[in-house]
Amino acid sequence: MKNKFLMLLSVSAALYLLCAPVFAHHGTGVSYDQSKAYTVKATVVEFRYANPHPQLFFDVKNDKGEVVHWSGEIAPNPAQLQQDGWGRKRSEAALAPGAEVTITLAPSRLGTPVGLINKIVGASGESILGLTPLGGAPAAGEGKQ
Repeated sequence: MKNKFLMLLSVSAALYLLCAPVFAHHGTGVSYDQSKAYTVKATVVEFRYANPHPQLFFDVKNDKGEVVHWSGEIAPNPAQLQQDGWGRKRSEAALAPGAEVTITLAPSRLGTPVGLINKIVGASGESILGLTPLGGAPAAGEGKQ
């Protein structure tokens, strides 16, 4: 009886260790609502070219003219961005602090100023980071602020 219990415990522990990594990565569908994606005009505060996803911190003025501090996760990882020609230097130059950009993002399901960035367009109209909109986001200027 004791041997069967130890064998069952050992097999259970092994299965848990093998399956645990499957649940380690978050799904963007859980955190962000693509059906409510919208576009805002923003000022870059900080850009972090990091693994597993680059992060962008930016300021947006709300309807009352107050500045709201946002953070956004950029879905492609640095390796994918480099394949599209957006290495660290080019990305950091395009998203330097103070840069004016238009961002299309899927907001947090919790209603916090956090989102999944679907598209970034520079002041000159250049698509930054080679991102394309996901989930049928509205065109620039059509979303809420």
